[in-house]
Amino acid sequence: MFQAIVLYPHPADAQEFDSAYVKHLELLHEKTGIPATERPYTVTKFLQTPFGAPAFYQMFAISFPTLDALQATLMSPGMQEVNADATRISTGGAPVVLIGSTL
Repeated sequence: MFQAIVLYPHPADAQEFDSAYVKHLELLHEKTGIPATERPYTVTKFLQTPFGAPAFYQMFAISFPTLDALQATLMSPGMQEVNADATRISTGGAPVVLIGSTL
């Protein structure tokens, strides 16, 4: 399995980001054709640790069976719109995008 992971820096206004992120996920569903009732991805909001604040505010992760499928999805016109929206709502800095394989 291969994953696309998006890490969001701490936003300037967390409440505003959270509200915008709901709409961002709606855009993701619309542009990728994922039915609104399905969530083939995870969204993780990071919490304070005993060692201090986390480096990132939130993470989005979605899995694909092959690297080709992941790359084709990321390069699609719809995902380009989703990516632009992610950058727009990420008021704490640009999101970090990682691609990895599960062991």
